Amino acid sequence: MTRASLDKKPRDVAAMFDAVAARYDLTNDVLALGQNRRWRTAVARAVAARPGERVLDLAAGTGTSSQPFADAGAFTVPCDFSLGMLAEGKRRTPWLPFTAGDATRLPFADGVFDAVTISFGLRNVQDTGAALCEMLRVTAPGGRLVVCEFSHPTWTPFRTAYTEYLMRALPAVATRVSSSPDAYVYLAESIRAWPDQAELAGALGEAGWRRVAWRNLSGGIVALHRGVKGRQGL
Repeated sequence: MTRASLDKKPRDVAAMFDAVAARYDLTNDVLALGQNRRWRTAVARAVAARPGERVLDLAAGTGTSSQPFADAGAFTVPCDFSLGMLAEGKRRTPWLPFTAGDATRLPFADGVFDAVTISFGLRNVQDTGAALCEMLRVTAPGGRLVVCEFSHPTWTPFRTAYTEYLMRALPAVATRVSSSPDAYVYLAESIRAWPDQAELAGALGEAGWRRVAWRNLSGGIVALHRGVKGRQGL
C-alpha cells in the first residue's frame, strides 16, 4: 500500500483510505479510546441539523459521521474522495446518497447547503485554503460550517504525553487492529504538522467565513471550529 506523505497528493491519500475502509471505524474506536463518539456528538450539536435542511458531510468516509444529521431529518449528502470508503458506506447504509468528490473541487452548485461539516478530513486535503473557499461557495447565505479536527492540547505536560502517544503507542496499537498500519504512521505525522487552533481560525477567516470561533474537546486533542457565511455571501 502507498502511504501518503505530508505533501498529501490526492491519489496517495485516497488510496490509503481505500486500504483501511473495511476496519476504519473499529480502528478509530480503539485508537481514540472511545472519545471519537463524544466528538461526533459534539459535532452533531454544533451543526444542529433540522428537518428539511440540506447538510453536506465532507470526508464522510463510511457515513458514520453523517447518520446523526439524517436522523435529525436533514437531507444529508456524505461526500468523500476515497471510493473504497464510499463503497463500504454504501454497503452499510444504502439509503444515504454517497457522493464522490474532492474538497477542493466540489461537484455541487453554489449556495445549495444550509450547513457544511468536515470531521478529521481537512487535515488530509492538499490545499486547505481552497477547500475552505469551496465549502463557502456551496453554502447558502447565512449557512454554517463546522470543522472537527485534531489540534494541539493546551496544557504543556498533557501535550508532551499526547505527542509520545502519537509517535510511539499509536502505530504499535494500529499494527494489531488496523488492516493497514502504515496509514496510522501518516496519521500521527499529519496531526503533529497541523496548525493550532488560532491558525486554523485564521484560515477560516481568510477564506471568507464570518463569526469564526472554536472550542477545545478532550483538552485540545480535538478542536471544533465554526463559521457562518455572510447573508450577502461576503
